[in-house]
Amino acid sequence: MSPDENMKSNLIKDTTKEERIALIKAWIPDDDGLQDCDMDLWDIYADYINGKREIAEINAQMTGTFYTEEDLNH
Repeated sequence: MSPDENMKSNLIKDTTKEERIALIKAWIPDDDGLQDCDMDLWDIYADYINGKREIAEINAQMTGTFYTEEDLNH
């Protein structure tokens, strides 16, 4: 059996709401290091938890273009 066969799909159609909550909870370490920023994984992934959008869609939306100071000065 390959490692891929052991992995359960995280797609909305293959998970319950409880499983999606458990997955997000597993991503948040005891000391998540996010206390001083405005990121809240529960808010970010609320649509996934509620079965509205897949993780990949949310992650793609969050992917942005980052500029260095040098880029901005040209």
